Amino acid sequence: VQLVESGGGLVQAGGSLRLSCAASGDTFGIKSMSWYRQAPGKQRELVATAADGTGTNYVDFVKGRFTISRDNTKKTLYLQMNSLKPEDTAVYYCNTPGRTYSWGQGTQVTVSS
Repeated sequence: VQLVESGGGLVQAGGSLRLSCAASGDTFGIKSMSWYRQAPGKQRELVATAADGTGTNYVDFVKGRFTISRDNTKKTLYLQMNSLKPEDTAVYYCNTPGRTYSWGQGTQVTVSS
């Protein structure tokens, strides 16, 4: 399975972006997908997870601002990010909760103050 993230960019604080993660290859059986992010000098961290049958989960620092969704027919995962803050600046990646697949190149999100 290959993962390709897109949709990042430069936005002012308070703005919005919608990220996409397109999966190719044998995606049959993938039950859950997650978004991660990695800021400069920091470890990669989980942001949100969308799981078949159990809904969605978010880490506290994005609750109420980010929304994860998936379109299984298009093999695409989305992350709608609203009310962006400078501390959201990072490279965003997608993968399973178990980090099963090779990481894609990520998509850079930069939020200016």
